[in-house]
Amino acid sequence: MYRLLIADDEALEREGLEHLIHRMLPDRFQIAFADNGRKAIEQAEEFRPHIIMMDINMPGIQGLQAIREIKSRLPDTKFILVTAYDFFAYAKEAVSLGVKEYIVKPAGREQISSILNQLIEELEREKSKRTEELHLRDRVSQLQPLVENELSLLLMVDQVLDADEEKLSDWLSFPLDEGCAVVAAFPKQIYTLDKKKLYETFRSFAKTYGISCIVSSLIDLHMAIFIRNDTKDHDWKAEIKMFGEKLCSLAERQFQLPVTIGIGSVQSGAGGWRKSYFEAVFASDVDRHLGEVRDFEGVVQGTGSTVAAAAAAAPASSGEHSDPEDQRSYVISALQRIREQREQQTINVMDKAKQYIGLHFTEELSLEETAEHVHLNPHYFSKVFKQQVGATFIDYLTGLRIEKAKQLISSADELALKEVCFEVGYKDPNYFSRVFKRVTGLTPTEYRSQAK
Repeated sequence: MYRLLIADDEALEREGLEHLIHRMLPDRFQIAFADNGRKAIEQAEEFRPHIIMMDINMPGIQGLQAIREIKSRLPDTKFILVTAYDFFAYAKEAVSLGVKEYIVKPAGREQISSILNQLIEELEREKSKRTEELHLRDRVSQLQPLVENELSLLLMVDQVLDADEEKLSDWLSFPLDEGCAVVAAFPKQIYTLDKKKLYETFRSFAKTYGISCIVSSLIDLHMAIFIRNDTKDHDWKAEIKMFGEKLCSLAERQFQLPVTIGIGSVQSGAGGWRKSYFEAVFASDVDRHLGEVRDFEGVVQGTGSTVAAAAAAAPASSGEHSDPEDQRSYVISALQRIREQREQQTINVMDKAKQYIGLHFTEELSLEETAEHVHLNPHYFSKVFKQQVGATFIDYLTGLRIEKAKQLISSADELALKEVCFEVGYKDPNYFSRVFKRVTGLTPTEYRSQAK
């Protein structure tokens, strides 16, 4: 039910409009009234009407003045000017306020009904548009962590499935101009925790902290947060260290988990961010510095940080990663695990897709349906499928269908070729025949003759 405000200084006019609207459009409107411009403004704030029928000539605040005031507070409200005078004298100002409809007293029933129905349709379209926009925003919000993770992986390793970091950063409105990588490294007890909850807690904290960042998934024993320097402040790095300290406190408070935070140097461009990430992993030597925040530059220089000084003073005989070459090996090993894990995930998804195709290839099967089954974007699925399987989706599907057709044609059951066509998932025998010849070099009839 829509809310309608009738603003008119004549009681008889208000009652007449109410009676007519309830009779012509039953159960469509909840109606409120105002007998002057001031009350119309007050009622609009309280009642929040979808539509206002506003008399132009009222005592005190005039109709157009009231519309201007209400419009500034309720921009989506629809207005109908009601006047006993020549409307065109007010047309220019009314149009500037976004008023498109008017009624000249005395108005006919059909005109009022027509205008209200027209505005209802307009409100329905706007509601539908808002619903679609909310749905799209919801889909985008679900997709964003996946895209962030994809870009993060690109900044961690040199290449992931031929993706383009510039395109992804543009989609995320996250230019790779200047910033640094922060790595949270976890001890092995993480394997006993709810890793999804841990990831979501860290991501939510980073996203609400007031920094511009993207967050990777939890990979092996660490996750990366890439942070842009939007402030260009000289003390920005100190703010990032404070952010790292709060991450440590969060992990301890929420999960009783000591973590090490490594911070890379400030860099720009995809190559620079990748370098910063490598440095952050280097700084987050989890075995020896649990619960600490370590800045790579401080670690290397041995100055500017009590943490770095403590690291420099640590005995080399401790048996832990004291040699820079050992540190580098640790990072390369972590990157290799990321690659292997990602490749294995992709292989598993493609195996699942091939299994699904194998079960449904005789039905009306589409790439989009298969992509949805394995929870991938169709375009992305298409590209990865070709890379992993060595054939496009349609060529792979066609291959399965033609192989099945060859078996049926060669069988002793002597199915009619039209029946074979339907059995393997085609609806048009002529199209089936053309596809069969393109793949085998023979028509189905020729193939049957040779098979005998």
